[in-house]
Amino acid sequence: MTAQLYDALIAQLVAHPSLTVAAVLDQILSSKGHAMQLSDQLAQIDRLKGWLDSFRPLPSSVVRELKQRYDVRFTYQSNAIEGNTLSQSETELVLSKGITIGGKTLIEHLEVVGHKEAIDYIESLSQAESPIGEWEIRQIHALVTRKISPDEAGRYRQLDVKAAGTDYVYPPYYLLPGLMNEFVQWLQTAGRQTHPVLYASEAHYRFVSVHPFADGNGRTGRLLLNLLLLRAGFPIVSISNERRTDYIDALSAAQQSQDDLSLLFSLVCDMAIASLIETLSVVASAAESRTKGQPFYQEVIAFLK
Repeated sequence: MTAQLYDALIAQLVAHPSLTVAAVLDQILSSKGHAMQLSDQLAQIDRLKGWLDSFRPLPSSVVRELKQRYDVRFTYQSNAIEGNTLSQSETELVLSKGITIGGKTLIEHLEVVGHKEAIDYIESLSQAESPIGEWEIRQIHALVTRKISPDEAGRYRQLDVKAAGTDYVYPPYYLLPGLMNEFVQWLQTAGRQTHPVLYASEAHYRFVSVHPFADGNGRTGRLLLNLLLLRAGFPIVSISNERRTDYIDALSAAQQSQDDLSLLFSLVCDMAIASLIETLSVVASAAESRTKGQPFYQEVIAFLK
């Protein structure tokens, strides 16, 4: 039955070369011009996640393809948000070929390598059942920064700092041990009470608002966000550099409005939906998926008829 549904989808894609799985999913999920509420976004995420789960375990060839894509894109986007000028194609060359890009700084190249190593680390952590503590967070930060600032890697800052461009003042450095202990305690209990995407988003916000390190908090925070999503069975969610202003504004708005996270929740949900659609596009069209994903194929074929 599932194989026949898969064959029917592939036949539709062959007959209509401009048609893609992603385009079909966009149409199925279309809000018909109405602005989506957070509940609508979460419903879409749960629907997409359910379809993705129907394909598990994912074929190894699909896992390799997705890892290659997200290693490059997540590294590029997260570094670009922090001012790295390497393009996505240049980032891919640095990671896959070890090529040095002319006109770019050594630090920019090292940021790429360090971020990729941190992705590998959170992927290994995502398979473990042990709780995420301060040691794991310090390790993520150390991988991101050790090639650039070895003296600061994994070490809490030793001075007070202020958010650039705003009046928001981060907590005094001498409170960091207590604040990080509180954060980890929250991290280990809050996930049972809320949607995984909202939990990961709030964890990111709480972490960057403590701002425990002298540098690298944004990249470490986005890696932590993805560690929590990976543990919940989601693909990597990359906040795009094109939405950098929206992202910074969402964090700033929450910090200045008694922790109103509505803008951040909406942004991360948008990125999660896009990531799930891309992941499903790869998974559902793969030949090795022919005998899996029956709920997905049933709904898509019914929509196309």
